[in-house]
Amino acid sequence: MTERNGSDAPDQREWRDQTEHDGQAGRTGEMPDWEKRFRAPRVSLPDWAEDAPDRSLFVSNATGTYELYAWDRSTGEQRQVTNRPNGTTDGVLSPDGRWIWWFDDKDGDEFGVWRRQPFTGGEDELAAPGLDPSYPAGLALGRDGRTAVVGRSTDEDGTTIHLVRTGEAPVEIYRHRESAGVGDLSHDGSLIAVEHTEHGDAMHSALRVLRPDGTPVAELDDTKGGERELGLEVLGFAPVEGDTRLLVGHQRRGRWEPLVWDVATGEETDLALELPGDVSAEWYADGSGLLIAHSFEARSELFRYDLASRELVRVPTPPGSVSGATARPDGSVEYLWSSAAEPPAVRSTAGGVVLDPPGLRSPGSVPVEDVWVEGPGGRIHALVQKPAGASGPLPTVFEIHGGPTWHDSDSFAAGPAAWVDHGYAVVRVNYRGSTGYGRAWTDALKHRVGLIELEDIAAVREWAIGSGLADPARLVLTGGSWGGYLTLLGLGTQPDAWALGIAVVPVADYVTAYHDEMEALKAMDRTLLGGTPEEVPERFEASSPITYVDRVKAPVYISAGVNDPRCPIRQIENYVKRLEARGAVHEVYRYDAGHGSLVVDERIKQVRLELDFARRHLGGAEG
Repeated sequence: MTERNGSDAPDQREWRDQTEHDGQAGRTGEMPDWEKRFRAPRVSLPDWAEDAPDRSLFVSNATGTYELYAWDRSTGEQRQVTNRPNGTTDGVLSPDGRWIWWFDDKDGDEFGVWRRQPFTGGEDELAAPGLDPSYPAGLALGRDGRTAVVGRSTDEDGTTIHLVRTGEAPVEIYRHRESAGVGDLSHDGSLIAVEHTEHGDAMHSALRVLRPDGTPVAELDDTKGGERELGLEVLGFAPVEGDTRLLVGHQRRGRWEPLVWDVATGEETDLALELPGDVSAEWYADGSGLLIAHSFEARSELFRYDLASRELVRVPTPPGSVSGATARPDGSVEYLWSSAAEPPAVRSTAGGVVLDPPGLRSPGSVPVEDVWVEGPGGRIHALVQKPAGASGPLPTVFEIHGGPTWHDSDSFAAGPAAWVDHGYAVVRVNYRGSTGYGRAWTDALKHRVGLIELEDIAAVREWAIGSGLADPARLVLTGGSWGGYLTLLGLGTQPDAWALGIAVVPVADYVTAYHDEMEALKAMDRTLLGGTPEEVPERFEASSPITYVDRVKAPVYISAGVNDPRCPIRQIENYVKRLEARGAVHEVYRYDAGHGSLVVDERIKQVRLELDFARRHLGGAEG
C-alpha cells in the first residue's frame, strides 16, 4: 500500500535524518549534540546478491546527501554509485551481482525512470528502454541477468506491469485502474507475484501469480467477505530452483502473520505463531527456514522458524528496535538495530558490527519511557522522553508519526532528541491507525479520518498534564506527512489545547490534495473516507484542516516541498492564504524537493527553523 510517508520508510522526518562528510570533523568540537546526531554518518542494512553474496548495496549519507553505495565484501572496497543534488535511496542489486538498478526522479517528485549501472562501476544507462516515466510500482530482477518485471503507476493508466528483457521491447503483462505492484519473481523466473487492489480497497491487497506472458496461475484473496476484508502481502518466493512456495503475509487472526502458499498445488501452510504482535518473515538462503521479525508495542525481536520441525528459536538481539534483518548464506543474521538512547548499527549474529561508517560518531540520547493511557477506543501506548534529571511541568512537544499505518518505536530518532536537548519533553503517541497493536487498532480510523487519531492524542495530552509532566501553557503539536496533517487538523479542532503548531509536508486542504496527489494515494483516500470528495463530501469536509482554519489560535509553522506528490504544494498554499486573510500568526518555509529532503544541511536547516520558531513564540525552553 502506498502511504504519504513513502512505501519504504518510516516518518519522513526521521528516515531522512542523516549525515555529512568527514570535512565536518574539524568543527565538531563547537557543534551542538543535536546537530551531530544529524551529521554523523549512517548506513542502511546492506542488500546482497543472491548468487554473488559478497556483492552488497547499501544507502549512506556519508557525503551529506543520501546516496547508493556498492560494497565488495571480498575486497572491502566501497564506492558511491549515485550522485544527485536531491539524493537517491531506491536501488536494487541484481541476483547475479552484475547490475545496480536505481530510480531516477530528478526533481525528487517520485516520477521518473529506472537506470542501471555495472556493480564494478561505469556509465549509467536506461534500464528499461521504451517505458515512459512513471511512479514506481515494484521491481523484480531475474537471475538470468537480462529479465526484469517493472511495475509502473500513472494518473492516466493506473497500474501497468511490464516484462522487460535486454534487447527486446517491453511487454505489458498486467493493467488495472486500481493500484497494484510487483511482489516478487520466482527463483527460476517462471512465476510473478503481484499485489493488487482490483476490489477497490487500497488498504487491503489480494495476490495474483502470473506467468511471464501474463497468464494467471493462482489467486489468493482474503478481501471477499463484506466487512471482514483482510489484506495480504508478498514476502517472497522460496530461493530454491523449481520451488513454487510463496511466503505471504496475512491478517486472518487480527494481526500480520506469515504463511507459506504453494502456488502450484494451492496448499497453504499456516505457521500459527503464538506471538502477540505483527509478524513478518523472509526465507533463509536454503529454503529450510524463515527469519521471523516480531514487532509489538514499539519494540521488535527476531526468531528462526524451522519449517520441518516447526520450532521457533530466538535470534539474540539487544532490547530496542530492529528496522531490517536478513539471513546470510552461512546462516548468520545481519540486522540494523537501534534504541532511543543508542544510534543505529548494522550488527551480525556472527559477532560485532558489520558495516561501520567512518567519521563523526553520533552522541546518544535519553531512553524512552512507556506510558499507557485509557482512551475512547482502548489503551493507548505513548513513548516519553525528557531531559535527564528534569522535573515537570515542562514545555512538551507532541511529535505525531506519519503513515498513518506506521508507529513510533524505541529506536534512535534525531528529531525528538533535538527537542530534548533544548529542554522539552517529547511525547509520541501510537494512536488508532498505528501498526504493532493488532489489525483492529490499525483499521479503526476509517471514515472519521483524523478525528479518531486526535481523540487518542487528546487523551494522552490530558495524562501528560495531569501527571505533572507537561506545562499546559507550553504544548507544541507537530508532525510530518500524516503527522503534519494531524497537526493542522488538531490546531483547528482543538484550538485551546495547543500553544504552537509545526506542520511538516502536511495535508492541509483534503479535497485539493486528493485531486492533485498521485493515483495510489487517491485510492487510499477513497478507502479511508469511503469514496471520492464528490461521493462523500461531508466526510472530506469533516476531516480537512482547511474546514477549521478560522478557528486556529496558535502560531503555525509549515514547511513544504514544492515537488511533493504526496502532500502537493497547491493545497498547502490554499490553507496559507486563509491564514493570511485573517492575519493569523504563521510562517511558511518552502524548499526545492519532494516529500522531505535527503540533504543533511537542508534537514538541519529545517530543524533549526522549527526550534527557533518555538523559542520565539513559546519561550521558556532553551534556545
